[in-house]
Amino acid sequence: MNAVGLTQHLPISDPASLQDLTLPAPVPGPRDLLVRVKAVAVNPVDTKVRGPKPGDPRHDPPKILGWDASGTVEAVGAGVTLFAVGDEVYYAGDYTRPGSNGELQAVDERLVGHKPKSLTHAQAAALPLTAITAWEGMVDRMHIRPTGEDAGKSILVVGGAGGVGSMAIQLARHFGLRVIATASRPETVAWVREMGADEVIDHRGDMPAQVKALGLGGVDYIYSTYFTEQHWDAIVALIRPQGAIVAIDSATGIDLTPLKQRSATFSWEYMFTRSMFQTADMAEQGRLLNAVAALVDSGEVRGTLTQLLTPINAENLREAHRQLEGLGVIGKIVLEGWE
Repeated sequence: MNAVGLTQHLPISDPASLQDLTLPAPVPGPRDLLVRVKAVAVNPVDTKVRGPKPGDPRHDPPKILGWDASGTVEAVGAGVTLFAVGDEVYYAGDYTRPGSNGELQAVDERLVGHKPKSLTHAQAAALPLTAITAWEGMVDRMHIRPTGEDAGKSILVVGGAGGVGSMAIQLARHFGLRVIATASRPETVAWVREMGADEVIDHRGDMPAQVKALGLGGVDYIYSTYFTEQHWDAIVALIRPQGAIVAIDSATGIDLTPLKQRSATFSWEYMFTRSMFQTADMAEQGRLLNAVAALVDSGEVRGTLTQLLTPINAENLREAHRQLEGLGVIGKIVLEGWE
């Protein structure tokens, strides 16, 4: 099969950082689907895994990245009960296994959802990783109830124009929350409003003062998608007593002590935890992807694809990595089709 992968970890400026390859097709194991990949999206995790590493590790066979895909079930392994050959699916997959940057991918059925019927494969590929991350961060980590019992409470989404922020805004609105999102450029302000943010503040400015100007003394929930350490003082100042904070970046050096008197909680969200540790509730990812697909098909949540590159090859994947490493990407970059 055609695939794109790496044999060593290099800067994206090096043409060998991602290479076009021909590899054997994977064989589905128990509970696996073999998916013919139609489209993939690129996320910051791809650039972090690809980049230079201490000790210059090498990979033989090559390492295949990619944790966002949409495609069609080609075959099923033993014990599969949730899908059949021919089903259209979307998923983020498993960090510990070869990724989606190949024509065929084996993935555990419990991590897979039925593709939204109203979306193309390219549109659907933009959603899984960010939808899972946004949903788990709010529902599983901050314990926001998706059935509306927390309607009227407030959430601050730091970094609202990125992939996770875009989905967090939409899902929070669906859950009934008042959504304040941060954005710092005219185009990102316009995007987060399009996603459904009730209010927009600038994370480059005094966030507590801006929230106060909205008539709020603080917020019930904070979803930090990047630069958590840089914004930590503002986050601590804004969280209400008994509130909840979740972060997805690798923040180091944050001091949780100021949260004690407020009895506020802080959690990490890492969407690969369930697959990496084979938790008993792995199937929750498939279920939430089906829930998101229903929201998309009903028009309550929209796709976040903003740039489409074709075909799926090393050159286009290097371009997507370059853009993500430059920051400032709005929504999601997707690649579709194989040569």
